[in-house]
Amino acid sequence: MNEDDLQFDREHIWHPYTSLIEPLPCYPVVSAEGVRLTLSDGTQLIDGMSSWWSTIHGYNHPRLNQAAKDQIDKMSHVMFGGITHPAAIDLCRRLVAMTAPSLDRVFLADSGSVAVEVAIKMALQYWVAKDAPQKNRLMTVEHGYHGDTFAAMSVCDPVNGMHDLFSGVLTQQLFAPAPQSTYHGDWQSSDLDALKEIFEKNHQQVAAMIIEPIVQGAGGMRIYHPNYLKGVRALCDQYDVLLICDEIATGFGRTGKLFGYEHANIVPDIICLGKAITGGYMTLAATITSQAIGEQICKTKAGVFMHGPTFMANPLACAVASESLAILQQGDWQKQVCHIEQQLIKELAPLKDSKVVADVRVLGAIGVIELVNAVHMISIQQAFVDEGVWVRPFGKLVYIMPAYTMCPTDLSTLTRAIFRVVTQLI
Repeated sequence: MNEDDLQFDREHIWHPYTSLIEPLPCYPVVSAEGVRLTLSDGTQLIDGMSSWWSTIHGYNHPRLNQAAKDQIDKMSHVMFGGITHPAAIDLCRRLVAMTAPSLDRVFLADSGSVAVEVAIKMALQYWVAKDAPQKNRLMTVEHGYHGDTFAAMSVCDPVNGMHDLFSGVLTQQLFAPAPQSTYHGDWQSSDLDALKEIFEKNHQQVAAMIIEPIVQGAGGMRIYHPNYLKGVRALCDQYDVLLICDEIATGFGRTGKLFGYEHANIVPDIICLGKAITGGYMTLAATITSQAIGEQICKTKAGVFMHGPTFMANPLACAVASESLAILQQGDWQKQVCHIEQQLIKELAPLKDSKVVADVRVLGAIGVIELVNAVHMISIQQAFVDEGVWVRPFGKLVYIMPAYTMCPTDLSTLTRAIFRVVTQLI
């Protein structure tokens, strides 16, 4: 990759969440191996982001590589309408086995945002089929993030999220205050008071409540008490509202449990999965519900669920995803994530004493430092690169979600870099 390539990138390629007027610098990656990214000048960076939380097994994993190679020689893609194939069947077998027994009807999608769109459409069509079309709104909590497509945007935080400039055209949903009781703190039952009131007043028009279980991701990296999720499940049952758990960020072991809902010992009616499903190799997602809900959805005039992506159940993605889940099913991730959690707790704790730090929180393979003030993106990104690590902060948040395979030495390199960069902000 030469300077001409980088100039073309600057002039013609639009990167996520960036301005074409004042573009952020882009660092040219030419290869990746394990937990390291190699830049075009030979610089190696330890990746603390696992490519937006997806490469849980690290880069260039031999088993995932082989799964992709084996599948591409058979077929890279075939439409899923009227056709099935072994890669999709094997993947769905694994998903059904890994999730709660009632979650046994799998709809494969393209990305996390699409999985959320599918879940919302499922909920709306479910109530149409039950002759209750007035139940067509969604409930959620503030500080949530569920994706960048239109229905997904409508349930992201309406004020502090990334989509407030679209507020005039988005469906107006119902928002409760975000839970304040922290995962490791005391449970305050008053957290549920406002939510109970919204349920009581609005349940007749609410199709579903959608929530990120235990950890709110890009909306604020907030880690809340499991009793709140238990309360949400109970209220949904009481008021006949479906519960959608958006596990796109939390699924597949990231929080120390295979799925976030397991922290509260509840089961959602619909679950959205993505990100780590393929080990970060390519885009794929899944929305899973129960037989009873699935069959009810199909009792509308249409007689079918009205969704069908062109690349649904792409065989190449399914084959890699199935192998990624096979690696998880061996069980090593539990010990790996536990060790990462213990190390993050120990090594990030000193930052609590810094004047620039508002909070430090850890759960599973998630480490979050909330600053008092928002970061200056260009300078802090360069500072991390100079330290030999890849950390991508946003707003007031500096956080890492490393691959489960990261060794203690590399993780310490990351935490030391965070300490030095953050403390230099004084």
